[in-house]
Amino acid sequence: MLSIEIILTGLVALLLGIAIGRFLLRSLFAQWEKDAQKRADLLVEDAKKQAENIKKDKMLEAKEHFVKLKAEFEEESSRKKNLLITNENKLKQNDAKLKQIEAKLKQKEDALKKMHEEVTAKGMEIDKAKDTLTTQKEQMQQKLADIDILRKEHLTILEKVAGLKAEEAKEQLIAAIQEEAQSKANAQVRQILEEARLTATKEAKKIVINTIQRTATEHAIENCVSVFNLESDELKGKIIGREGRNIRALEAATGVEIIVDDTPEAIIISGFDPVRREIARVALHRLVADGRIHPARIEEVVEKVRKTIEDDIIETGERSVIELGIHGLHPELIKLIGRMKYRSSYGQNLLQHSKEVAKMCAIMAAELGLNAKLAKRAGLLHDIGKVWPEDVETPHALLGMEIALKHKENPEVCNAIGAHHDEIEMTSMISPIIQACDAISGSRPGARREQLESYMQRLKDLENLAMSFKGVNKCYAIQAGRELRVIVDAENVNDKKASQMSFDIAQKIEQEMQYPGQVKVTVIREMRSVNYAK
Repeated sequence: MLSIEIILTGLVALLLGIAIGRFLLRSLFAQWEKDAQKRADLLVEDAKKQAENIKKDKMLEAKEHFVKLKAEFEEESSRKKNLLITNENKLKQNDAKLKQIEAKLKQKEDALKKMHEEVTAKGMEIDKAKDTLTTQKEQMQQKLADIDILRKEHLTILEKVAGLKAEEAKEQLIAAIQEEAQSKANAQVRQILEEARLTATKEAKKIVINTIQRTATEHAIENCVSVFNLESDELKGKIIGREGRNIRALEAATGVEIIVDDTPEAIIISGFDPVRREIARVALHRLVADGRIHPARIEEVVEKVRKTIEDDIIETGERSVIELGIHGLHPELIKLIGRMKYRSSYGQNLLQHSKEVAKMCAIMAAELGLNAKLAKRAGLLHDIGKVWPEDVETPHALLGMEIALKHKENPEVCNAIGAHHDEIEMTSMISPIIQACDAISGSRPGARREQLESYMQRLKDLENLAMSFKGVNKCYAIQAGRELRVIVDAENVNDKKASQMSFDIAQKIEQEMQYPGQVKVTVIREMRSVNYAK
């Protein structure tokens, strides 16, 4: 019984728990359903609000688009209206111009009609004048025929009186007139030439003189050999060495010839390359100062000196370029400029010559309104072909031009380098400036040493040229060939011929000879009358 009650009690409790659970589940479901309904209402409300906002935005965009289209339409309408007004104005202007043209054409037509009438009237007058001229011509022909008859009669009378035929008298008269005309023509030619020279070259002379005065430099004279002075002749034996091994090693290392002769306390260093001569001179100085002179030491010192000289060459080139204010040169060109320090031409130092030419070119180009920097650059580089270390048969001007082209120099600079001795045609305005300044620097007094043989030959050629003229008795070249005095035969050469001869000799010298500066030609005609009292 007790177990049945327990079971019943458990069943009742179970049923009661189930009923309570179902009640609770229904309550939870009802609450969830309420919450879901609320969320759904909120979502619907938000959707309505968003839809309303989108609707408002679209309405605003539509209004803005409508306003924009309206403005564009109004602008287009205004533009077309203005265009129509402009076209109407142009049409009115064209109509007015057409009316003006028609009026002018009408005026021209009236003028042409009037001109035609005048031409017709003048034509009639010309016909009358033509008939009058024809009559006058016939009368003149008749008079000329009468004059010809009278002239022949007078010629016959004159031939009888003078004892000469008309042809002979005519030839004598023509010869006299020709001689007088030639004399006057020569005087006129000389006068014209002098006036042309004074007028055309006045400014050029002024520029050249100012340029030379502003760039005056010291005279630089160098020899073809270097002399190394010794403290005593005892050092000559050390330099020669046992069986001449020291001097042979020195010659082999430097590439020069060492001449040890009877000259007291001096050794002569001879060589065609001035850089090698300088290396040998400095190396000898160091060896003598050190006192250790043997083949191994000679090679060591020569190698050190060679590096020092190469550094000095580069430093000299850079210093020269900086001094002249030239920029952007290739390092190889700077090195060649430095080598000019050890090169001379007719006793004139090449570096000083090139710097002098560069300064004069810059001044002259500035005076003429040309590019002074390019002219200075070309003036400095114009002789770089002379210091090219390799032996070539090309003229130094063309070689220098090739070197400049290789290092991408300005074409005007390259042409000036190649044309400064007329090897090629000048295509740049600065080319004649380089040529003129090179001649000025080389021909100024004291700049160069001229060889005695060539100097004497030039004077002889000058005298022989003057002696080739007929009537010359003696000829003397004086003032170092800058003046030529010609003494002529007074009996065979008159004053007019002497004046003409001076002009002809000067012209022939200009055409056939090369000379620095100018040559003054003086023709002297002296009449001497000598008698003896016995």
